[in-house]
Amino acid sequence: MTDRKKLVLASGSPRRLALLEQVGIKPDYLLPADIDEAPTRGETPRALANRLARTKAEVVRRSLEVDADYEGAIVLAADTVVAVGRRILPKAELRDEAESCLRLLSGRAHRVYTGVCVATAGGGTRTRLVETRVRFKRLSEAEIEDYLASGEWRGKAGGYAIQGMAGAFVVKLVGSHTNVVGLPVYETVSMLAGADYPVRQNWADTLALTE
Repeated sequence: MTDRKKLVLASGSPRRLALLEQVGIKPDYLLPADIDEAPTRGETPRALANRLARTKAEVVRRSLEVDADYEGAIVLAADTVVAVGRRILPKAELRDEAESCLRLLSGRAHRVYTGVCVATAGGGTRTRLVETRVRFKRLSEAEIEDYLASGEWRGKAGGYAIQGMAGAFVVKLVGSHTNVVGLPVYETVSMLAGADYPVRQNWADTLALTE
């Protein structure tokens, strides 16, 4: 359908894009939000995930106000935070950061929070927080070193990617697996449908292309 609402994904994450495409949703535009993602003093992991998702959505929605091609578009934003208790783990960019995360996570449970925000052209926003509990096995020195050498951790919250080799570290997971990857699919699809985005029409269009 050519008159359907357009969807803008306020993220450059290939993982989030892949999860959307997995369920037949193809954003019309990828527009990552350039914001400061540092937590404020005393901010909890839950509050941080919610705040960043909402801020990303609002920043991108405002930037689209001057773009006639995306008038009325729905903006989808998300942010994932990994935490041990109230301690927020970084999105590891340096080997030392990733190593610190792995040693902290080894043999213990942690929580993964993703804030999802859907913003509409009328100024409305809806934010939802999804929480998943994950427990890692006790990691050997060799496992830590080999994983660090893989480079898979780079740019990942908590210094690991559950959809990759680090999936072998997971002893137990309670909650949404896709939430840990970076976007809780069930909740996201429900929110988009609630904003009148034609999720099922996309499914039909996708099927038609394969026939």
